[in-house]
Amino acid sequence: MTETRYQNILVPVDGTRATPGVVDKAIQLAIVNHAHLDILNVAQINQITEGYATLSDLSEGKTYEIVTIVAQRLKDIKTRALKAGVKSASIHVRFGNPKTVIARDFIRDHHNDLIVMGSSSLNRFERALIGSVTAYVIRLAPCDVIVVKQK
Repeated sequence: MTETRYQNILVPVDGTRATPGVVDKAIQLAIVNHAHLDILNVAQINQITEGYATLSDLSEGKTYEIVTIVAQRLKDIKTRALKAGVKSASIHVRFGNPKTVIARDFIRDHHNDLIVMGSSSLNRFERALIGSVTAYVIRLAPCDVIVVKQK
């Protein structure tokens, strides 16, 4: 049996408490595989959960301000990854439904062969109402998915 070598790793981050652990695992995997690391945040309008970008009834100016803040957080993660030894990394901010952006759209555009993400940070009510992004991605992503459990 041959070991799979990943070339393009996607780490979607949302700014929740699970983010540092997920990023650490993605960095480790990118270093071991000599892989490119895509760091993604998907800003969702009317998002219920906590995170970097919770947008609801925002003006253009406020939306720009939030995207600027998110981009800076992602740049910090990129800098951390490069200092740790990741060969290359890119940051991305997208708008839309995190489920479809992560599982389909982004993968199609960037040809990622691995997604590293956290287990659901939703409570029972939120999971019932909007569903787990992680569960959706596991079911529908065309590539491997590693789920990092929160400690």
